[in-house]
Amino acid sequence: MDNQNVLPDLIEQLQVESLGNDVFNGISTDIFGTGRIFGGQVLGQSLMAASLTVSPGRAVHSLHSYFLRPGDTSKPIRFEVERTRDGGSFSARRVIASQLDQPIFIMSSSFQGEEPGFQHQTPAPVVTPPDSLKNEKQLIADIEQKLPKRLASLVGRDFAIEMRPVEPSHMLKPGNYDPQAHIWFRAADKLPDNPLLHRAMLAYTSDFYLLFTSLLPHNQTPFSISMQMATIDHAIWFHRPFRMDEWLLYSLESPSASNARGFCRAHVYNSKGDLIASTTQEGLIRKIEEH
Repeated sequence: MDNQNVLPDLIEQLQVESLGNDVFNGISTDIFGTGRIFGGQVLGQSLMAASLTVSPGRAVHSLHSYFLRPGDTSKPIRFEVERTRDGGSFSARRVIASQLDQPIFIMSSSFQGEEPGFQHQTPAPVVTPPDSLKNEKQLIADIEQKLPKRLASLVGRDFAIEMRPVEPSHMLKPGNYDPQAHIWFRAADKLPDNPLLHRAMLAYTSDFYLLFTSLLPHNQTPFSISMQMATIDHAIWFHRPFRMDEWLLYSLESPSASNARGFCRAHVYNSKGDLIASTTQEGLIRKIEEH
């Protein structure tokens, strides 16, 4: 992957191709060198496909999804959209993403136009600002010798989404931490003024680090080779307008882990402290024997 083109490549990847009759085609990038599709990618593409069948006056306000099978980055993804309902105030869509005639992902989403109403929100946490923090590229260079071989391709790579963890020790050194984390993120460069692209890119980004929060109390890190991890389901609620090319704060927590599953939830704030989105995710966190 060309470092200079990582953000344009992501933008192109999220722009699914219409095949007619509410069917779309998507391509993949193997960002981790595993041959498996990153969950955030199929999530963002599914949101893009669903949104393209809805009136432009209505934007997504929530989505709920399940990951059914691992996706193969070498094969295209077929997205079939069902126009479940178009009501007076809301529209509902269902998407099935498949490869080789097998569903790998399903998503239901709801869309609404703007209207006045009550306002309140949970206050944003007070954390270190992003300008004082190292980004992922710098942090990965710090732990290059400890990375498993399967993640060696991450060293020296630029990322389409710049992320700056507020508590970098959680990534660098396993421990028994509280199951909470804070990460600043934004697109690596200026984005077009297309709100749908910004929402699809937030959906893509929301799959990073969320499940990892459930490992923090258990002496594990995102790079631990003794863990089998996979997202089971993922939901997002979009509360207020935002831009993905401005700093956003991901405030994450894991209220529970049990039966080899971790449950996580998070709020996303802009730099002014406005709550712009919320997410939840449950996934497999299975300890495996090391050989």
